[in-house]
Amino acid sequence: MGLIAGGGASLLLIVHRLRRMGLSSVSFSLADGECMAVQGPSGAGKSLLLRALADLDPREGEISLDGKSWDSIPAPQWRRQVVYLPSEPGWWGDYVIDHFPDWEAVNPWLEALNLPRVVKNRTVERLSTGERQRLALVRALALEPRVLLLDEPTSGLDNNTTCAVERVLRECLTIGTGILWVTHDPAQARRVAQRCLFLEKGHVREAWL
Repeated sequence: MGLIAGGGASLLLIVHRLRRMGLSSVSFSLADGECMAVQGPSGAGKSLLLRALADLDPREGEISLDGKSWDSIPAPQWRRQVVYLPSEPGWWGDYVIDHFPDWEAVNPWLEALNLPRVVKNRTVERLSTGERQRLALVRALALEPRVLLLDEPTSGLDNNTTCAVERVLRECLTIGTGILWVTHDPAQARRVAQRCLFLEKGHVREAWL
């Protein structure tokens, strides 16, 4: 069964005729506590879509969050509520702890994602790809976003750790967070979602999984 809110869930994110370079008109809605998969071949525009939704690139069209238009919300505030997690997250400090103002507050997520607390003392360059992915997810969760835009968040993880990530994100759905989840794995798409946005050559269609 997909990870989707029950009947009667209110609409969280409404996208109408979103356009940007490399992406044709896109319209869809996301409910409270719903996860929607995003699929398509490499270069189809999946990352472009997420970046446009996060207001990181120029775009046209209408987007609303909890009934408020994106152009009525200051960009920094929008990006804290609609959080983009790229496949290769960025880091601005040498040490892990530099990226977490309140380390104690994120300990439950560290434990759930099989990360030791001592990881805070490591330099970012010493981290594995999988550790960086999970820590970037923790960093995003600490913002308490309304919408998570995930670009292949488990691509560098083994099966057990992938399951841990999916469990944590399932908990996010139960509190009303909406998720758009880019994945190349059809089995994962069916596990995490009931609906899918399929992109190809900048065009999008919606399908049930």
